[in-house]
Amino acid sequence: MTDEHDQQSVGHIVPIGLLAAIGGALILLTLVTVWAASFDFGSANVWIALAIAVLKGSLVVLFFMHLRWDRPFNGIVFVSSLAFLALFIAFTMTDTFEYRPTIDEGNSRQVQQKLDELEP
Repeated sequence: MTDEHDQQSVGHIVPIGLLAAIGGALILLTLVTVWAASFDFGSANVWIALAIAVLKGSLVVLFFMHLRWDRPFNGIVFVSSLAFLALFIAFTMTDTFEYRPTIDEGNSRQVQQKLDELEP
């Protein structure tokens, strides 16, 4: 005789074909990551890398961690966390562009002289 607790703790059974397809998609996205790293997209490098990473992380969370079949509230929390992460990164990126002219001008000649003095 099984009680109600045993029936609820079984969880969701995912077909092996779906898991293999998601695993293949993750491998493909890893190859896309390596391919994208070999090109210079300028200021879009960070955004492209983050987009690929978010897509890969979402696949892992949705299918391997079974969020797709979980309660909708958990999905809302996950999507909200991704939205806030994007917001925080966007704020950080706007702040780094603010100081770029002073960083680019810099005093690289003086820094190189000091580094040369430190070497034996």
